[in-house]
Amino acid sequence: MSQVAKLHDDEVDIDASLVARLLAEQFPEWAALPIRVVTSSGTDNVTFRVGSDLAVRLPRTAWAQGQVENDLLWLPRLGPHLPLAVPEPLAIGAPGAGYPFTWGVYRWLAGESFQLAQLADPVAAARDLAGFVRCLQAVDTTGAPVPPDDPFSRGTPLAPRDDLFRTALDELRDEFDTGLVLAAWGASLAAAGPGSAKWIHGDLMPGNLLVADGRLTAVIDFATARAADPAGDLLAAWYSFEGDSRRAFRDALDVDDDTWARGRGWALSLTMIAIPYYRTRDPEAVSGAHAFVADILADFAATESR
Repeated sequence: MSQVAKLHDDEVDIDASLVARLLAEQFPEWAALPIRVVTSSGTDNVTFRVGSDLAVRLPRTAWAQGQVENDLLWLPRLGPHLPLAVPEPLAIGAPGAGYPFTWGVYRWLAGESFQLAQLADPVAAARDLAGFVRCLQAVDTTGAPVPPDDPFSRGTPLAPRDDLFRTALDELRDEFDTGLVLAAWGASLAAAGPGSAKWIHGDLMPGNLLVADGRLTAVIDFATARAADPAGDLLAAWYSFEGDSRRAFRDALDVDDDTWARGRGWALSLTMIAIPYYRTRDPEAVSGAHAFVADILADFAATESR
């Protein structure tokens, strides 16, 4: 079986035959089920559907390890407080069959990756996701994981990303209005920091939101769930919504200007840094990036004109 396309230089080889060997060695009760890769797998893990009811997730790299351990610990605690379905981890697999990392078996959640056009009512979906975020923020953070000291950690201050941002912008200086980009970035850097940390999902991108029958039904991939700056969960405002639905999302969360600016800075910096990284590794992932940045800059300009 052909290997899954690699997105990172240090990524291990992964394909369906590896999943079959791992299941045969460690969970033979599931080994005879059909296995197929999920084409919308993320950048940290590769997901396979196993039979009709299971999903197997394998980290792509060493730095993506540890999610299934955290899921087994925290999802049973978080899930009962949340109004949308979340993953149900069933088992943790050990390294084996030439694969070096732990991996997870989960209950399969039905639905398609989020697309605005699939929704019967985008404004209602925005309010539903805002309700999910509010409920998550209300959960007690005692003992919760905190962001590592890493500029890629969602929910952390933006300042450690400044060098990465400026390096990427320098590579892209002929493709953007660098003065406007730096003005928007500077406004986000200058926004006042958060008060107390709250639970965030940290990766509310369309690929981690599931839609069924025109409604938002589930949120998946809690690898970045932690107690951190609530601005880390404003990514959905730009990545998933637009126009009326974006305004509904913000209004339902009652987001202040500083938190909004920090969230906008996360969306801007993630995209700017991703363009030079992924344009040869996964061109489709950044095919709409320039229009996306233009949308963020328009939001900044509208804020400045008020």
